[in-house]
Amino acid sequence: MTSAPAPIEPRWLSALLASAGFARAYTLVVLGAVFASYAIERVAGRVTLVSIIVGLCVIGAGVLVARREEISFLRLVPTTLVMFVGWAFASIFWSSDTTTSFWSWLTMASLAFLAVVIGHVRDTLQTARALGDVLRVLLAVSLAVEVLSGVLLDIPFAFLGVQGNLAQLGPVQGIFGTRNMLGFVAVLALITFLIEYRTQSVRPGLSFVSVVLAGGLAAFSDSPTVLVLAVGVGLAVGALALVRHTRPERRVALQWGLGALVVVGVIVGYLARHPIIAWLGAGTDFSMRVNLWNLMVDLLRSHPVEGWGWYGVWSPREQPFININFRLDTDHATGLNAYFDVLLQLGWVGLILFLSLAGIALVRSWLAASERRSVIYAWTPLILIALLIDSMFESFTLTGVGWMMLVLCAVRAGLSRSWRERFDVADGALPPSDPVLRG
Repeated sequence: MTSAPAPIEPRWLSALLASAGFARAYTLVVLGAVFASYAIERVAGRVTLVSIIVGLCVIGAGVLVARREEISFLRLVPTTLVMFVGWAFASIFWSSDTTTSFWSWLTMASLAFLAVVIGHVRDTLQTARALGDVLRVLLAVSLAVEVLSGVLLDIPFAFLGVQGNLAQLGPVQGIFGTRNMLGFVAVLALITFLIEYRTQSVRPGLSFVSVVLAGGLAAFSDSPTVLVLAVGVGLAVGALALVRHTRPERRVALQWGLGALVVVGVIVGYLARHPIIAWLGAGTDFSMRVNLWNLMVDLLRSHPVEGWGWYGVWSPREQPFININFRLDTDHATGLNAYFDVLLQLGWVGLILFLSLAGIALVRSWLAASERRSVIYAWTPLILIALLIDSMFESFTLTGVGWMMLVLCAVRAGLSRSWRERFDVADGALPPSDPVLRG
């Protein structure tokens, strides 16, 4: 009696999932799908977008399994990320709508998982190059859509939220839904394109065209946050360049001095907020935001520690969001401030965990950028600084592209500089010759 043949091990599939070419393609698809999520949902529907994200998560799990021998489980996910996502999950049980809260949390966890996969299969240069390629295409498509709507046809594209104002020099939205989101993406693109130029990873002509494209759309977006982002990131670039050109023995004192200067700058900026707002011409907009934030703080008093439960984007039929919009006679979908939004939804515990996640990632990436020779290490802290500054005016960092970029930067920062390195080296999981340690 012949025995049944042994099943053939799909080694070709494992080799494919573990290959560098597949990792590059996967990274491009993930970044493209998440950054174009608004357009995908408007054109093909929410079910299509969800199906794409679910499929990418399944493939990402396969990639991690195929690369399990080269990935350290101890360094897979930053501890602060686990704690923040875990607290958001726990808040499901005291939210007013557990079903909606659970699906919102699952969306957040899915995007975080995709960022973790990218962070482990691509290094910082490869990640920046992939993001640059994706944003070049999406910004070019945005410009083409605005030209078609505002110049050639002179009609708005309501299904994309495009108002067709390019002929009037803005504001424009591109394929990102709002002018503020377009401005935010354009700033991320500018950082990435300039890093590409400095690392000579693309041709100079392509870098120049890319910077002009991103800068032009940032200006045409007429977003009041773009100027603040540009100034903040510009100051960070200058500070980082100063630190990198300072002798190693003097860097610690300089770092502390810069930290103190940032604290003083924040205090002065707060005290001089009214003249600054008047200069930016955003007095009415800021007044609306202040009223919103004051009401959010008032409602937090009944749930100060745990918050009202995680929703991410506000659920218009749930408390406390329905109460806020009713009392302000508006239709807000977010708190227009990531810190206040986290405070409202996850309480003081959630805010502390969120600040720990972002703050530790920023410190790690800043120190790596100031100590290592390659300029590519500046990409992570500059992206983080842009996210944290924008979080003062929008809640992009809690959902969609902002959340994915925050997690991706936190993973890259943890891989570049982590207390867990010594355990991996001692156990032989990460040899000292690994690029992560060599920098």
